[in-house]
Parts: sequence; structure tokens; C-alpha cells
Amino acid sequence: MNKLKSGIWFVVGITLMAIAFNIFLLPHNIVYGVSGLGVLAKELFDIQPSIIILIANVLFLILSFILLGTKSTKNTILGSLLYPMMIVLTENVPSLLDLGNLEPIVEIVCGAALTGVGLGLVFKAGYTTGGTDILNHIVSKYAKMNVGSAMFYTDGLIILLTLFVFNFSTFIYSIISLFILSMMTDKVVLGISQSKALYIITEHETMVKKYILNTLAHGVTILDGRGGYTGDYKKVIMCIVPTSHYYSLKENIQKIDPDAFFVTTDAYEVSGGA
Repeated sequence: MNKLKSGIWFVVGITLMAIAFNIFLLPHNIVYGVSGLGVLAKELFDIQPSIIILIANVLFLILSFILLGTKSTKNTILGSLLYPMMIVLTENVPSLLDLGNLEPIVEIVCGAALTGVGLGLVFKAGYTTGGTDILNHIVSKYAKMNVGSAMFYTDGLIILLTLFVFNFSTFIYSIISLFILSMMTDKVVLGISQSKALYIITEHETMVKKYILNTLAHGVTILDGRGGYTGDYKKVIMCIVPTSHYYSLKENIQKIDPDAFFVTTDAYEVSGGA
């Protein structure tokens, strides 16, 4: 992705996130990440969320420079500063839209989905919006845990504050929003999977291979595998099939060999080959 295209996607992503925050998330007090701190500050101290988000992002940037180094920080600077600025620039957008009588849960889902799309575009452009993403990497590095676990503690703690500041329904809505946001971000970054990759270990290798090659008309690759516990050498059949063929393949493998072991993963991009 060239720099101009990356820059455009970055700005579009940040803008979508800011609009979603002002239209959907702030009015319903949805809390997660640094933007959640802004929501909490507005409720408790009547401070504009953008100010808190900017202050928090700057503090996290300073910590990132000190604890993670320049290389890990440089791509977060622009997003950390532009996001709160864009929240200010789009704060009047809600007054220009008439959403009618939408149910709160519908607005919350729309807000989380739009935020996820925006964040996915930012990530795809090679940037981040800073915030708790920086904090997650700091906790991961110094607490010796993976980033996913760090996210559980940092974002989890922020969401937990809703129980003390708002109510239980807001707490549940915030969890739902975070889940939808994460899912949409992945879909934008990785794309929607059209294929499945299967790794199959079976005692009936030839029959399974013939079924895939002749009946489904899909190619296979035979890999050499070795059991970690037994040390036995086995052949591993790897194949990529369209998602629409997955269940048929699964059922017929089990008919050929009920004891077959296989692992299935999403294949987001398949290229090359005949």
C-alpha cells in the first residue's frame, strides 16, 4: 500500500471512529479503551472527552518512548493526536442526523461496528490510535504475558468502572460493544474468509487424498509430520477448499476414517499455484 493510499485510509478510519464515538457511543455512555476514560470523565467531572483522550494518549506516548522505544512508538504518534482532534471536529455531526426512534442496542451495535471498521482501516494503513494499545504492549512486555491477556486486564478494568459510575446494563453494553469492535476490526484487516485450510492426519491417507482430488477436484499437499509424544512419523494432508465445501469434506472424511484427526482454519488469502 503506497503512502498516499495509506494516508487516505488512515484519515477515513480515524474520522469514522470519531463520528461513531459522537453519534452512538458517547450518548449511551459506552466505555472501553481511552475513549472510555473520556466518557467516564465527562460523567464524573463534566470534562470534554476529547481533552481526557488527548491527555491520556500523550502520557501513553511518553511511556511508550521510555519503555518500548522509538521504533515501537513512531506509528502511534499521529493516530494518538489526530483521534481526539477529530472527535472535536465531528462533535456537531449528531445534530445534523435524525436517527428516529432506534432502540439503544441497535445504536450501540452500529457504533461498535463503525468503530471497528474505522480501527481496521487505521491498522491496515500501518498506524494505530495509541491509547490502551500502547498500555497493552507495555503490560505485555513487563508483566511477561501475551498482548491478548494484557488487553483483558487493561480494557477489562476500564469497563469494570462502569459498574461504579453508571449501571449494570451499561457494563453489559460495553462488553458487547468491545466484542463487536474486535470482530469488525479483524474482518477489515484480514478480510472475510472465503476458504478453509485443513490439516488432516489419517490412517487412510490414500482414500482421503483420492476423495479430495477426484470428487471435490481440489489439490492437496502432503507434509511430513512427527508425533511430539510418540515420535511416530505420519503424513499430513493439507488442502484448501471453499467454505461451501467444508461440511461435505468434513463428513466424508469422517466416513472414510472416523478416527481421523484434522484441524481447520480460515484461509483469508489464497494465491499462486496452478
